[in-house]
Amino acid sequence: MENPAIRNLLSFIQQDLDTDVHGEELDGYSHIICPTLPFDIFIYKKFTARPEVSDKRYILISLGQLEQESTKIKNRLKVLAGKAKKLHARATVAARLDKNQSLSFLQENHLQVPLPGKYRYGLFYEGELVSIAVFSGGRRMKDRSEDYRSFELLRFCHKSDHLIIGGLSKLIRAFIKDFHPGDIMTYVDQDWSQDSSLKTIGFQEMGSREGANFWIADQQQYLIKSEGHLLEMTENHPNGYLSQNSGSIKLVLAV
Repeated sequence: MENPAIRNLLSFIQQDLDTDVHGEELDGYSHIICPTLPFDIFIYKKFTARPEVSDKRYILISLGQLEQESTKIKNRLKVLAGKAKKLHARATVAARLDKNQSLSFLQENHLQVPLPGKYRYGLFYEGELVSIAVFSGGRRMKDRSEDYRSFELLRFCHKSDHLIIGGLSKLIRAFIKDFHPGDIMTYVDQDWSQDSSLKTIGFQEMGSREGANFWIADQQQYLIKSEGHLLEMTENHPNGYLSQNSGSIKLVLAV
C-alpha cells in the first residue's frame, strides 16, 4: 500500500496493538485485515457502496479523515482492540459542563464535528474530565402527552484511549435526574458499528437514516448536495476532506 497514512496505520496496528495485519487493494478500497482482532478496516478515497464482507465487524474510514485525524482514529482502535486504559464509572463524579469545556473535549477526542448541544454532562476522575455526553433540548411529540419530551443524545465520547466502564449509563442517569425525559434518542454511525452496544443499556433500534456526503473543514460539517457543490467546497475550504457516511441506526431509550 503506497499511501503513507495507510502504511503508518498498518505499522501502528502491528506494533501498538500487537497483532498480525496485512492489506489488500480492492475496487475503491484499501482493505486492512486483522485476523486476531474483532474488526477489519476499509479505507476509501471516494465512497461508492458498503464493502461486501462476512459477519465480522468492519470499520469504514475515508482516506481524508485518516490523513487528518489519525491520532483520534488510532486511539479509538486501541479501545476496540481491548488496549484501552480502563476506569470504572463508580470512581468518577458526574457534573454539568459549560459549552467551552464540552467543545474543547470533543475537538480533542471525538471523530465527528463538535456540537455544543443544550445540556452537557461530564465524568471527572481525580479532577480530570474523562467522559462527556451532550444532549439537545427537549422536543414535544404529537402523539404523546403535553408534558412528554424527547431529547437527543448528540455526542458521547471518552478521553482519547480510555474506556470508562458504565460511563454512559452514569451520564444518562444524571441527565434523567435533572430533566425527566420521556425518552432519549440517538443515531449510531454504521461506519464504526453495525450493531450498537447501546442496546445493552436499554436502547431499542427504531429505524435508520440514509448516508450522506459531507465536506469536513475547520470543525464544520457541510452537506454536499451535488458534484458542483463539492467542487465549490474544495475551492473555498481546501484544508478539508470528504466524508461519505454510509448511514446511521436510530436508537431510542424509553425512560
